[in-house]
Amino acid sequence: MRICKVIDQTRYRALIGSLLYLIIARLDITFDVGVCARFQSVPKESHVTAAKRILRYLKGCQEVGLWYPKEGGFKLVGYSDSDYVGCEVDSKSTSGTCQMLGNRLVSWFSKKQNSIATSTNGDST
Repeated sequence: MRICKVIDQTRYRALIGSLLYLIIARLDITFDVGVCARFQSVPKESHVTAAKRILRYLKGCQEVGLWYPKEGGFKLVGYSDSDYVGCEVDSKSTSGTCQMLGNRLVSWFSKKQNSIATSTNGDST
């Protein structure tokens, strides 16, 4: 059995709060920050390690950003995807969509399902 060290909630929440502020401009870290934010009530050392990994990523790609060129069409295209029991922690699925206007990202969405549903084939034998 692996025992995880409990971390100071105040410092972890401050770190996550800073990362949540950054996701306004850095959509590439939104999902990862969201996962880290789920553990604010009882953060472990592994959660701090993950949050620090996000900070290292940001430090390494400071010049990365969104670019919306003037040229290009105005064709609106939407994409969606989902996984089945993608989260090993709570067995919930995640689905997401993004909308492109020409070759520009204009909207995106990602959501973890609220509950877990189980089903059977109805065969009681």
